[in-house]
Amino acid sequence: MSIEKRNLTIMWFANFLVAASATMVLPFLSLYLETFGNYDNAFVQRWSGYVFGITFLVAFFISPVWGRVGDKYGFKPILLITGYGISLSIFMMGFVDSVMGLFLLRMAMGAVTGFIPTSLALISSQTPKEIAGKTLGTLQMGTVSGGLFGPVLGGVMADSFGFSYTFIITSIAIALAATGVLFGIQEVRKSPGKTKETRYSSKQVFQHILRHKLLFTVMVISFIIQVANFSVQPLLALYVDELIATTNIAFLAGLAFSATGVGNLLATRKWGKLGDEIGYEKVLSILLILACIFIIPQALADELWQLILFRFLFGIAIGGMIPSVTAYIRQEAPLSMQGEVLGYNQSFRFLGNVAGPVLGGILSGFAGISSIFYITGALFLAAFGLLWWSMRHSESQVKEQY
Repeated sequence: MSIEKRNLTIMWFANFLVAASATMVLPFLSLYLETFGNYDNAFVQRWSGYVFGITFLVAFFISPVWGRVGDKYGFKPILLITGYGISLSIFMMGFVDSVMGLFLLRMAMGAVTGFIPTSLALISSQTPKEIAGKTLGTLQMGTVSGGLFGPVLGGVMADSFGFSYTFIITSIAIALAATGVLFGIQEVRKSPGKTKETRYSSKQVFQHILRHKLLFTVMVISFIIQVANFSVQPLLALYVDELIATTNIAFLAGLAFSATGVGNLLATRKWGKLGDEIGYEKVLSILLILACIFIIPQALADELWQLILFRFLFGIAIGGMIPSVTAYIRQEAPLSMQGEVLGYNQSFRFLGNVAGPVLGGILSGFAGISSIFYITGALFLAAFGLLWWSMRHSESQVKEQY
């Protein structure tokens, strides 16, 4: 087996463990807050957004730094730092006893968040451009598969023996993933060779992004996608609670999370392969429309099976977006700046991860949780319009040059 295939295989399993472990706690994060005291619904919904989002606010500022360090020293050290760092943060969350304590730990976790995005940068750097979509789609399947099993397993554990033990088990699984990277990954750095590789300053990287309008647009769309996707995630357990009266809410919330993962798993590699053939920006356009179509009916669900069905269909659309965006950046950015460019893209995504839960918390407080689905549908439609405009503008610029 070649080094590239071995790295892809190891990162697939590592991403599976990290994604499964991270999503074990997401479905019941809002329920965990309720165990700290006797709070009203508005307080829990608001702080669910804050606790969920603070991790990504910190990561928004740190991500480009990790990307630049990765370009210079390699991505494996970043994987180890983020893997073990996330593991330690989650382990300590199992012993916290206040909302503010959990908030501060999630803040600290933000400084070391980025294992899965860094794995994308590592595999992207060793992959030929013509198969980037298919390869990154394959890697994404590891993340998606973990996201599929994690919520259900986390819900079962939380219902069975409590939240604290679930955090501890989660941290151990992430530590195992980091250990797999430590002993298994062999990063092949590009040798200088006969031609000296160009090194870009942070200013030059930033200018490159701004000069390529479609590249910048794709990053803005990354932000919109995350806002739309994450605005409802911290509140999904509460939404399930509104639809059905039962004692095992954590398990059923995990089931609703996993429905999206099933859709992801079935479609993400196929979307990546299609992007290799017709263009990643075109595939992204299709996915944005489908996401809009499938998220609106979730607001109209009055039974749990209806929510699960449309979460599944929504997963088919959302699953191909990350590989399409990453492959497009891989195509448009020079190799020696790819890590930093992907870092900026990740910052846009992290910013969306912050804005989404806060937006969801505010909207649900005023108009109910179902209103979030309408707003996010409109956001996907707006993202499609922005991408369509940018694609036409870029095509006209190419015609003028010739």
